[in-house]
Amino acid sequence: MNGFFVIDKPAGVTSHDIVSKVRRAINQKKVGHTGTLDPFATGVLPVAVGEGTKAIQFLDESEKEYRAVLRLGVATDTQDLTGAVISEREWSHITPADLEQLVPQFLGLQKQLPPMFSAIKQGGVPLYKLARKGIEVEREAREVEIHALTFEWIRLPEACFTVRCSRGTYVRTLACDIGEALGCGAHLLELRRTRSGLFREADAISIETLAGAADQQELLMPLDRALGHLKALSLTEAGGKKVLNGVVPQSHDFVDPPGAFSQGEQVRLYLGERFAAVAEYDKLKGLRLARVFN
Repeated sequence: MNGFFVIDKPAGVTSHDIVSKVRRAINQKKVGHTGTLDPFATGVLPVAVGEGTKAIQFLDESEKEYRAVLRLGVATDTQDLTGAVISEREWSHITPADLEQLVPQFLGLQKQLPPMFSAIKQGGVPLYKLARKGIEVEREAREVEIHALTFEWIRLPEACFTVRCSRGTYVRTLACDIGEALGCGAHLLELRRTRSGLFREADAISIETLAGAADQQELLMPLDRALGHLKALSLTEAGGKKVLNGVVPQSHDFVDPPGAFSQGEQVRLYLGERFAAVAEYDKLKGLRLARVFN
């Protein structure tokens, strides 16, 4: 099997655990995930199998969407319900309108300080390993972008919000920052990813569904569908044979003239119905084969 399973990750397991479960469910060794989810989080976890593992680098996961529940008045060291409480402050003076009025402040480009409990490495060591030893180090704020932020319901001290954001955004930190802006602190009670690039909640399946499926292939998202954001170009039979042998195609190897490419543009190459390769254009070196798929 070659492609992607969109797994609905349950709470309480790591993304690596899911890879192991998929590997056992389909009896296939070549399995990997993209877009790590915290153990307490649920939702969309794309899992690549077979040739899909070679396609991870070409995915467009620049935009993600989450649904989360925060609790005001309590801050934790992990910024979620799994951590130790580090402060408790009064929240009863806060109204739903106060939360709604904050939304514009958190839209657009933001500087976000990565949490200590994260997989970001410093000096080759993941921050969470240092945090577990009680060590806190200086971190550099990163630029993220919040495209949309809406509150689904507000039942103080809890509130549910949906956020559409750039890759690399920590929703835990967003909740914490909202709490600090209100002056009472906050942490996440729930976090669910509903979309990661082209992978959506509607396509997600449980590990149990995958393991019990009579035809697991039917649940697999094909490689080229996962890379549907890339322009598709058809090769002649001779051009396709070249590409499958690792030879860069020339203009006469395409069924239709490919036209001009932009710097760094990636395209899908097909031989008939067969998805053969991803090519990338460099203005100095021309078109090159980034990956050929078996």
